[in-house]
Amino acid sequence: QSLLRSVQTAVHFTVADEADVTELEKRRSSLEALLGRRLSLLPFIMSAVCKGLQEHPILNANVDDFIEEIQVMKHVNLGCAVDTDHGLMVPVIKNAGSLTIVQLADQVAELASGCRDRTIDRELLAGGTFTISNLGMFGVASFNSIINPPQGAILSIGAGEQRPVIRNGALATAMVMTLTLAVDHRCIDGTTAAGFLKELKAILEEPLQIML
Repeated sequence: QSLLRSVQTAVHFTVADEADVTELEKRRSSLEALLGRRLSLLPFIMSAVCKGLQEHPILNANVDDFIEEIQVMKHVNLGCAVDTDHGLMVPVIKNAGSLTIVQLADQVAELASGCRDRTIDRELLAGGTFTISNLGMFGVASFNSIINPPQGAILSIGAGEQRPVIRNGALATAMVMTLTLAVDHRCIDGTTAAGFLKELKAILEEPLQIML
C-alpha cells in the first residue's frame, strides 16, 4: 500500500552515474584485514551518502502530503532495504551521520538480523529520511527503486564490476559501480539530484574523506 501510494503521488524521476570504486575497495579490504572481520562496501557508501546529504540537505527531506509541506530533516535517518522470507522491510539507522563505518556495519547487521527473525522493534521501521537499496550482492548491475514515502529520494546500488577504463591515456581495469537515484520532483529538481549524485561519486572515488 505504501509503495502504491508512492507511485500514485510522488513524481518519480531518476538520474544515474558510474563511480570508480577501485580505491574504495582497496581501503575496504585493508580495513577488513585490520579488523579481522568481514566488511561490505555498504557501510562505506552509507557514510558517503551522509556526507553528501550535508551538502545537499533537500535530498534529506520528507514530503507531508496531508499538510502539503516539505520538511528538510536535521538528522540523517538512513533506511536500508532488507529482503526477508516474509517480504521487504526497511529498518532505519537513526542519526547515521554521527556513526563510524564500523558502527554503521554493526547497525546494518543487527537490524537485518532483527528483520529476518522478526524481533525488530516497530519504531526502528519508521522515521527514515533517505533510503538505500542494494542489489549488488545478486550481481545486478543497475536498477530503479520506488521512493519510500514520505521520503523524497532513494539510492539504488548495483554490483561493482571490473571494467576496462582509460587512465592518463592508458588502458587499465577498474571496479565500477552504478548508482541510480530516484527522487520526488515535487521537492527536488534535476540539477539538485545531479549535484548530489556528482558529490557522492566524488566522495566514493576519493574515499579518504570518509575514512578519517
